[in-house]
Amino acid sequence: MPTQSTEIADLFLSRIRDHKLDVIYSTSGSSVLSVYIEPWLLFAINEFSEYADQSLEYVQSSGSSVGYFTEDLNLPNKIMLSLIMTKYWLEKTIKDLVQISNVISDRDFKTFSAAQNLKAKQEYYSSLQEEISQALINYAYKRNNFKNWYNQVFDSTV
Repeated sequence: MPTQSTEIADLFLSRIRDHKLDVIYSTSGSSVLSVYIEPWLLFAINEFSEYADQSLEYVQSSGSSVGYFTEDLNLPNKIMLSLIMTKYWLEKTIKDLVQISNVISDRDFKTFSAAQNLKAKQEYYSSLQEEISQALINYAYKRNNFKNWYNQVFDSTV
């Protein structure tokens, strides 16, 4: 059975806490929330597709149908997609705070708690990028056939 986008969304939502997403879910339901966060899933698919050991072919949401993958993804692939989605969610959150800084004066922004919040989120974003890079490296190492490397066969198709 193909993996639905809601499975990845559930993993993603378990990693974060966002009032805006909570409001969307409580007022409009899970199908609207899935459509709202689907772009982050698409970005994650694009970033992860060269590493994944399964096809990440994805059919986007349309009307009343929820998006789904053409394959039944294994748990490591689902987790990696949800982790990468977190990066794109945080990127949007940081950009929202940057917009606040453009509206109010520098002096007010420096004393405003959003300034500290923005700095903390930027530091977290950098840390998250490092975590994702390391997770991708670990993912690739786990799927490498070192027996072939020992025999000097470096083409993974052999």
